[in-house]
Amino acid sequence: MKKMELVPPDQIEKRSFEIIREHLTRDDLSNAEMQVLMRVIHTTADFDYEKTLVFSDGAVEQMKRLLAQGVDIVTDTSMAAAGIHKRSLTRLGGKVLNFLQDEDVAAEAKRQGTTRSWACMKKAAALRRPVIFAIGNAPTALLALEDLMQQGYHPAAIIGVPVGFVNAEASKERLLGAPCPYIVARGRKGGSNVAAAIVNALLYQVTDR
Repeated sequence: MKKMELVPPDQIEKRSFEIIREHLTRDDLSNAEMQVLMRVIHTTADFDYEKTLVFSDGAVEQMKRLLAQGVDIVTDTSMAAAGIHKRSLTRLGGKVLNFLQDEDVAAEAKRQGTTRSWACMKKAAALRRPVIFAIGNAPTALLALEDLMQQGYHPAAIIGVPVGFVNAEASKERLLGAPCPYIVARGRKGGSNVAAAIVNALLYQVTDR
């Protein structure tokens, strides 16, 4: 039987991160990148992310600078939006945007024969201001961003971690090498909770929670 640890409630998260760090062997990450990886593993209890989480050069520092400047976060699901630490984001001047339930998005998706997630990305791109995309559920959102980039759109940054079996892997692989900062979870695993965890890991580094 596994031996129990007696840990004070206010020390549980700290002890969890200590345990995670003890098990990690990856040595190619900066401390800032390691903080992102550990929070993803803390959220999922899945050490596979040590092998699958990919950072473009300088992505974490660039995203932190964007957050410090008060950029907004665009999510593909209400769940990802709900999981982001609003107080930290608000302190920096940013907010979470999710257009999934907007009537114009539903109408555009129906008109174009696409998903609402695809239409959400088009609406976000039309804002014509820097935003960080946090995609945890819909591969079509990543595919839409790829299409928009081919048309000349320049996302400020993308967190691409959709989960699933249909186009999830392919959409993330196609994002690798994109001309913007990105964090990608290769393979089928991911999810809205992972997208939110990555955003929070970045926010906590900026706000020193």
